[in-house]
Amino acid sequence: MSWRRCFGPGRPLGLVLGANLGSGLLAMLNTVTSSPEARRVTLGNLLFRLIGCVIIVPLLPYIEELFASAPLDSAQITVYFHLLFNVVIAVGFLFFTEKIARVAERLLPARHDVDDPAKPRYLDASALDTPKLAIGNAAREAMRLADFIEQMLNGMLTVLKTNDRELAAKIRKMDDIVDDLYTAIKLYLTQVSREALDEKEGRRWADIVSFTINMEQVGDVVERIVTDLEEKKIDKGRSFSAAGMQEICDLHGRLIGNLRLGMSVFLHGDLASAQQLLAQKVLFRDLERAYAASHLERLSVNTLQSIETSSLHLDLISDLKRINSHICSIAYPILEQAGVLARTRLKEAPAPPVSPPEQPDTPETRGSKESWQKRKPRTA
Repeated sequence: MSWRRCFGPGRPLGLVLGANLGSGLLAMLNTVTSSPEARRVTLGNLLFRLIGCVIIVPLLPYIEELFASAPLDSAQITVYFHLLFNVVIAVGFLFFTEKIARVAERLLPARHDVDDPAKPRYLDASALDTPKLAIGNAAREAMRLADFIEQMLNGMLTVLKTNDRELAAKIRKMDDIVDDLYTAIKLYLTQVSREALDEKEGRRWADIVSFTINMEQVGDVVERIVTDLEEKKIDKGRSFSAAGMQEICDLHGRLIGNLRLGMSVFLHGDLASAQQLLAQKVLFRDLERAYAASHLERLSVNTLQSIETSSLHLDLISDLKRINSHICSIAYPILEQAGVLARTRLKEAPAPPVSPPEQPDTPETRGSKESWQKRKPRTA
């Protein structure tokens, strides 16, 4: 019995081996962009299949003779041989997993060099078949994106205080990293099957999308602030007054605190923290208005530094308020789910005055009209 017969037309055994080997190779190709640690699993699977094929191929003529003696058609032979092949691999290599793992580790060593910060670290493509795991990976990457936002905010204040042009350039590059990570997270989530998600996982999917959108927009605002600082302050050699700088530092400190609180709300979904974050939005808005008014008061007494940086100062505190609004938006999904978020901030319109019912002017009704007038409250 030659091998040609096993692989020739109508011979299914060779096709079964090729399909098994091809599925292992396909898994490797699907994880080509993943980390070496993640790819070792698919590499080990491919090695098991490859070794199994090498062992089984010389035995194909004898296996075919064995199946030929059984009352089976070609389709049944294909199914039973596929089952037999995988059982033999599972049992035969059960005690060789550690050795194969060491081989895979040598073939795919861990990366010791510094990875590109714009490249996602947790968006494992092999986890897309498990939506719950994929959503967890996306949440981890979103937290990493928020860490870059915090670095940008801290760097922005340093540029404001020290006029550091080199740091300003780094912040602009960091915004490019934020944009790349935002795009990667968005595309990763679009590959998660929404039909496979339950209600809770679906809400988490939407929360991650909303969180990353807000963080990306914060990055754009910070980049614009840094550009304005270079053009309107550093290039022209201007500076803020001591009082104005103190106000900006106060808003900035509150902004960093709210960002960290927002990250905690996103990670844990705590209702009390979400309510606290929304309360900070109201406080920040009131402070922005108060500091804008105090700046105008300094202009009225002709403070030179306030006059030179007036437009920049007002734009800056307005941008900080806008950033804070994006951060506080993290609390909305949790508050809406809990049913504690008001639908509108408008006060209800006062009820119209009550008029006496229309009645015909008869002696019987005059008494009731007079009593109504006596009961009707007088207006001042």
